[in-house]
Amino acid sequence: MKYVVQEWVRITCLLFIAQALSAMVLPNATLLEELLEKYMDEDGEWWIAKQRGKRAITDSDMQSILDLHNKLRGQVYPPASNMEYMTWDTELERSAESWAETCLWEHGPASLLPSIGQNLGAHWGRYRPPTFHVQAWYDEVRDFTYPHPHECNPYCPYKCSGPVCTHYTQVVWATSSRIGCAINLCHNMNIWGQIWPKAVYLVCNYSPKGNWWGHAPYKPGRPCSACPPSFGGGCRENLCYRDDSERSYPPREPEEETNEIERQRSKAQDATTQSRTRAHSPSGSTGTDDSEKNEVISTQQMSQIVSCEVRLRDQCKGTTCNRYECPAGCLDSKAKVIGSVHYEMQSSICKAAIHYGILDNEGGWVDVTRQGRKNYFIKSYRNGIQSIGKYQSANSFTVSKVTVQAVTCETTVEQLCPFQKPASHCPRVYCPHNCMQANPHYARVIGTRIYSDISSICRAAVHAGVVRNQGGYVDVMPVDKRKVYVASFQNGIYSESLQNPPGSKAFRVFAVV
Repeated sequence: MKYVVQEWVRITCLLFIAQALSAMVLPNATLLEELLEKYMDEDGEWWIAKQRGKRAITDSDMQSILDLHNKLRGQVYPPASNMEYMTWDTELERSAESWAETCLWEHGPASLLPSIGQNLGAHWGRYRPPTFHVQAWYDEVRDFTYPHPHECNPYCPYKCSGPVCTHYTQVVWATSSRIGCAINLCHNMNIWGQIWPKAVYLVCNYSPKGNWWGHAPYKPGRPCSACPPSFGGGCRENLCYRDDSERSYPPREPEEETNEIERQRSKAQDATTQSRTRAHSPSGSTGTDDSEKNEVISTQQMSQIVSCEVRLRDQCKGTTCNRYECPAGCLDSKAKVIGSVHYEMQSSICKAAIHYGILDNEGGWVDVTRQGRKNYFIKSYRNGIQSIGKYQSANSFTVSKVTVQAVTCETTVEQLCPFQKPASHCPRVYCPHNCMQANPHYARVIGTRIYSDISSICRAAVHAGVVRNQGGYVDVMPVDKRKVYVASFQNGIYSESLQNPPGSKAFRVFAVV
């Protein structure tokens, strides 16, 4: 009888532990290993299968995960002044699905981890909603002490009195504004050496990535008092909010700004790019293979090589037709130059640049700005070239020197050359090496091919395949803003998506060959 009572007590304890056990976490969760052994005694029949469609998560589970994240993010203490409203991202959902299907109880794939944050949860036995794990991640707050600004000199201390607090800090990382999760039923899943017959595996991916060493998860202060300008002052339930934040469907890729010359050569370039593009596989081995980085190479140039005789009116019309490479020896050309300072459109581009003093007879690069109609053009003799006068209204252009500027991995177009109309010329930039490893919290990449101007120039160039991680020269072309910026994973960099950004502009990057 004593044995029966003891056995009844043991089973009752197991049931209680099964109900109270929080989400399994990584890393440093060895304190839970004994509980995992007890899980092995549970009756596998408690598992209740959930029917789902083709997606890796139901709409109701998706919404409940998203709602709970935003609720928890809005109630942090001390209050956050820059906590951003979180939205669902289908690209992150797909990457989470790919990893959940591996049924590996570890973070991955290695190639994505430098660019995304990730929380994992698993259980088996009776049914638990996915929010069970989200709440468990947040409940690590009881072991976390917020580092106040006076403690950060310059780096903030990490104060966690429990086994792990990084799941909590990722949930409440202020700039991690996008999430995508997937749920998979894994048979015989290995959890720290224990085999779970039917494990329900939850993977949540976050972007931009949180948990940066030496940084606090958010800025303390009055809610929404330090929101980024792109939110336009919007605030909802203590979170920085944009009116378009509720949209969760995958954005349509914007059409590139282009011109006739580019259209003629686009098919050949697309074929070249596709032949050099390799599909990304999340189950790769080391993360150093090119196939792990989804390699894309772009050799499209912004500057166009012209002869001494080419007139501006002979060239394409469009925003990419603003930078030209002139050959040597144009002083001897018979091409004519009409005007001074402002040149008529029938003038030779290269000889006008020599006349103005931008170039010498050795050739080089010149930027052109179309200036509209002028009533007359004045003749003059400069730098060995006699220009012609014309007293008739015609369209005009001016020339300027192509400057070169070294930048950091964090430099943005917004900082370097703010967008202006009718046109603005950015300096040719020289990117340092290893920008792929730069902190994406400070060197964001927003978009694909066309990027928001708050993006890092150099990391966008690596993402676009214009330069490699070794660095090099890049041409930047500001363009009008886009309503939609599309996220993608290219060359080891995970770019962000953005919809209807208020006020910001856009840019493209080009190779310098």
